[in-house]
Amino acid sequence: MSSIRLTYIRILKQKDHNNNAGHMIMSQASLREHPSILIIGSGFGGLGMAIKLKLAGFNNLTLLEKADRVGGTWRDNTYPGAACDVQSHFYSYSFEPKHDWSRKFGLQREILGYMEHCVQKYRLGSHIRFNSEVQEAAFDDKTNQWSVTLANGEQLTANVLITATGQLNQPAWPNLKGLDRFQGKMFHSARWDHDYDLSDKRVAVIGTGASALQFVPEIASKVKQLDLFQRSAAWVLPKPDRPFKRWEQTLFQKVPAWDRLYRYLIYWKNESRALAFTKFSGLLEYYANMAKREARKQVTDPAKLKKIIPDYKIGCKRILISNDWYPAINRPNVNLITDPIDHIDESGVITHEGHHHEVDAIICGTGFRASEFLSPIRITGRGGKTLNEAWQNGAVAFKGITVSGFPNMFMLYGPNTNLAHNSILYMLESQFRYVLECLEALEKYPDSAMDVRQDRQDRFTHVVQQGLEDTVWSSGCTSWYLDEHGRNTINWPGFTFTYRFATRRVDTADYQFLYPGQTAG
Repeated sequence: MSSIRLTYIRILKQKDHNNNAGHMIMSQASLREHPSILIIGSGFGGLGMAIKLKLAGFNNLTLLEKADRVGGTWRDNTYPGAACDVQSHFYSYSFEPKHDWSRKFGLQREILGYMEHCVQKYRLGSHIRFNSEVQEAAFDDKTNQWSVTLANGEQLTANVLITATGQLNQPAWPNLKGLDRFQGKMFHSARWDHDYDLSDKRVAVIGTGASALQFVPEIASKVKQLDLFQRSAAWVLPKPDRPFKRWEQTLFQKVPAWDRLYRYLIYWKNESRALAFTKFSGLLEYYANMAKREARKQVTDPAKLKKIIPDYKIGCKRILISNDWYPAINRPNVNLITDPIDHIDESGVITHEGHHHEVDAIICGTGFRASEFLSPIRITGRGGKTLNEAWQNGAVAFKGITVSGFPNMFMLYGPNTNLAHNSILYMLESQFRYVLECLEALEKYPDSAMDVRQDRQDRFTHVVQQGLEDTVWSSGCTSWYLDEHGRNTINWPGFTFTYRFATRRVDTADYQFLYPGQTAG
């Protein structure tokens, strides 16, 4: 075949991809029907993985979604003011840029719309099973297959299991006495009740984390009284957010190189902050002083001002960004209460000092059970060993993706792959590439299942935990980064490009390839 003809074919394929990526996927000459793949979850991880699998020709895949639409945390968190704290152009897939973001930091509805756009463009709809909550997944040593049981009792089997449930999918309810006694309205911010009218109501908000930081300013002007119960203050920095102008959106669209450069600049701006979190925590004092200045400028009540300045090292807990948090705190109808909650009764909240705060509604902005990976799904691996048993001393995974004793199971956004400084989508795309290469390795060993060697997993875990020892997250505060053992199973202790380098290729020596009925060596 002549070089001219080859070039022409490449041009046609590229043009077809640009116009209709989904059509290109379906028209590939040789689709890979093996292995069969089940993906749990249709958030950014599950959708992105499915897209990459289809582009690589893996067509025998199914996404299992417990809800009736895609979106993960961006579907569930519909509270007023819900938005992202990573810039829009970098909180999107590198292979699917969106040029017309309305703001520098995307809003919940727009982010969800972007995800639904990806489903449509890449023709994922036929691969998604909605209302299919997974209760259990078990590996069969005799067949090298995963058996997945849904909530309705239906069982599915596949050669490969990919979990994409994320870390922010199980709401954490506060452990308070009498919570079930309250006779008014109560809901979690991640399950917002839009049918309940907060106008002119007395409302208690428990928690002052990232969610509360966004919805409190939205509801403070509507409610009659807002009692905000704060266990510990948050470091809050100004949010460099604004709407994009029309000419900016046009420029992003007409000059793709500028769009890519803009994304590149965001990446390095965010990435530079990793130095402060991991090696030079003294640099964070600049941001601490900035937060203090903003608080003093916008909060005029001396008593409130004293309460909102944290007493722990900045960065030890998640640093938050907002332009309307301090003005909301300063409102006369907002009471900032730091006296610990003792219990809840039928009509309100009682603190340790005995003060009774009568309210009509309680909103729990208490975050998620982030360290309980894959909960509440029961995962059983080789030899009948459960994931809970394997993780009795804390969640671990080789490169945050594979777990010894659980062959052909790949985790997205697994242990120690969270970030405090950049976009998790960058980490996810590194994992997509690694999982794809694992599947290509499996093709070289037909009917086998790859299981990461225990010593390789232990070595990797030791390096990660050693890297976390000198970070700001180990400076003594209590945060959702730490599990019940006080161990950081959440964050990656370095730059995102070091993680990409660590996952750039699959070393098959890290794995043992097992055949049906074979006992691991």
